[in-house]
Amino acid sequence: MLDDSCKTRFPIVLIHGVGFRDTRKPYYWGRIPRTLAQHGAQVFFGHQDSWGTAQSNAQMLAETVDRILDETGVPKVNLIAHSKGGIDARGLASAHGYGDKVASITTIASPHHGSKTMDALMRFPRSLFKLGAFAVDNWTRTIAGDKRPDFLAVCEGFTTQGMERFNQENPDVPGVFYQSYAFVMPTPRSDLALWFANYVLNRVEGPNDGLVSVESACWGENAHVLESQVRRGISHLDEIDFRRRAFPGVARGERGMDICDLYTGIAADLKARGL
Repeated sequence: MLDDSCKTRFPIVLIHGVGFRDTRKPYYWGRIPRTLAQHGAQVFFGHQDSWGTAQSNAQMLAETVDRILDETGVPKVNLIAHSKGGIDARGLASAHGYGDKVASITTIASPHHGSKTMDALMRFPRSLFKLGAFAVDNWTRTIAGDKRPDFLAVCEGFTTQGMERFNQENPDVPGVFYQSYAFVMPTPRSDLALWFANYVLNRVEGPNDGLVSVESACWGENAHVLESQVRRGISHLDEIDFRRRAFPGVARGERGMDICDLYTGIAADLKARGL
């Protein structure tokens, strides 16, 4: 251990987004878990389904949190959640009634206000979505190990109307510290893996990280918008250290950024707050 700057009072639970599962080697989070642990953090993982609804995933997170509390003997956990994981985390604390077991919820590019792009996609024939849902649900159940995948319901939940309903049913819990982070990928050239989505979202929803708009990701009074100190910006994949390295500047004289610094900063701030 290098130091204890991230040694929070309560353990940290990293909660993934859609399309991935936590494994013995947490590939989803890159170097982030190891970096947090090197600075004293006690790190656990959510282990919810990759394509489960917010409701079913909240149940899985409840089981995970109960195991962590039994193992560690502490009364609460800090949740740091990426993308849809932030919606699952809010559902756990609110509708699922785990607010007394959650000290904080930090969301990283979570679609709190839904997606206008998804609104448009849902206007396509429902039969197409059902066909896609059948394929995705069977794949994730067989290959990824999902227990209750529901691709169609998840997509419906990502609409602006779906998230408006979720927000009404899941108000912030008094006593839980909430904060959110939104990110900007300024041009499609910033991350070629997300260039088309960024191009579309820039025209439909405004500034975004390649999947989630800044407007949708901002939640509550403690909302932060990060554009990075380099022109490259920060993409949805950068946020979870997808490439396992700091991303450099794109012009001479620009300084690169390491996303791990964001997470150690979050943990250090939680520690300073007594969480």
